[in-house]
Amino acid sequence: MRIAYFDCFSGIAGDMTLAALVDAGVDPRAIQSAVASLGLPCELTFETVKRCGFRANYARVITPPEHAHRHLHHIEAMIDRSTLTPRQNDLAKRIFRKLGEAEAASHGVDIQKVHFHEVGAVDSIVDIVGSAVGLDLLGVDRFEASAIPPGRGFIRAAHGRMPLPAPATATLLKGIPLAESTVDFELTTPTGAAIIATVAEAFGPLPAMTVEAIGLGAGTKDFPDQANILRIFIGKVHLPASTDRVWVLETNLDDLPGEVVAYATAKLMECGALDAFVTPIQMKKNRPGVMITVLCDEPKIGDLEEILFRETTTLGIRRYPVSRHKLKRQAAEVETPFGTIKGKLGWLEGRPPTFSPEYEDCARVARDGGVPLRDVYQAAHSAYAQARPTTAPAPPAGVVDHSHSHDHPHSHPHDHPKDSG
Repeated sequence: MRIAYFDCFSGIAGDMTLAALVDAGVDPRAIQSAVASLGLPCELTFETVKRCGFRANYARVITPPEHAHRHLHHIEAMIDRSTLTPRQNDLAKRIFRKLGEAEAASHGVDIQKVHFHEVGAVDSIVDIVGSAVGLDLLGVDRFEASAIPPGRGFIRAAHGRMPLPAPATATLLKGIPLAESTVDFELTTPTGAAIIATVAEAFGPLPAMTVEAIGLGAGTKDFPDQANILRIFIGKVHLPASTDRVWVLETNLDDLPGEVVAYATAKLMECGALDAFVTPIQMKKNRPGVMITVLCDEPKIGDLEEILFRETTTLGIRRYPVSRHKLKRQAAEVETPFGTIKGKLGWLEGRPPTFSPEYEDCARVARDGGVPLRDVYQAAHSAYAQARPTTAPAPPAGVVDHSHSHDHPHSHPHDHPKDSG
């Protein structure tokens, strides 16, 4: 699996991201062409600079002064009129929407009423759209990042003096581990935070990987004691395809009705938990209780913990990472006398796959046909067994393969200076 790892030791900003992507190998002409199709009065150039004595790439946006105030729908319409591919279009819009949601929450207004000021300026639009194009052109399967230093001290904006991280940046960084900031400066801007919060699937130290390329993107400020640079490592991870890392959330309860426990578990699954289950336990003072256990991907930790705190009486949640060794999987369906049944194929390398019918699909067919559920299950297994292959992963005759690859995320927000990292 190819990944891109963002080493944000000096924070992250939109222009730093754009410059690092080009330095990592993305064709600058492709980004410049996409930006030009937006129809904005600007020129995007890249140049080599030094930050604290180290070489890096710098993205410069040259634009005349303007006083336009853009709403989210103005920016989305501009993106729709451009030459961005559907995947690039979607990513750019998701970054802007995440940024808009953070600004709206910070100022207590509806997202459609948010005026994008600095973030709606030409240079920031170029940073986000150009980064969306570059992130897509990297051609990686996954994005990861280090902990994020937001910076320390204060900035002065239209609403006066405020501490760092500024409100929108703080909102965007919810659920993301923060690193200590040793520089009195806004190291992570709202644009940079929106980009990394949209695309990164995990945050932590540099994973075991074979590095193929490194991109260095410079911020505008040159600090005397720290290189103001964003690094992007591109390479292949050393984990086998059937291994991944997930998080376990656990909490013990002895004072909650069973109906509430069941409701909380259902909400956890609806919110994207990989699994959620309840185990009977014996607690202190000989009280019978239950332990709710949740398996999830790292970006989901915050949302799932919020459900546990809101829906249960827990005072604390244990969390720890675990690795999983799992069967390789492939969506499939079989044709039975009762109709089409969806399921999954699972296999170890070099061994024949097994077929597991989906419960919800079997239950639907059983209800619609007025037949016992066990008969539907038996028919699904029989249909698969009649054409069961001896090797994997190719699906057997009579089994339709549905696997596919995934595409390689008034008020006056935003009151911050230009994205300069």
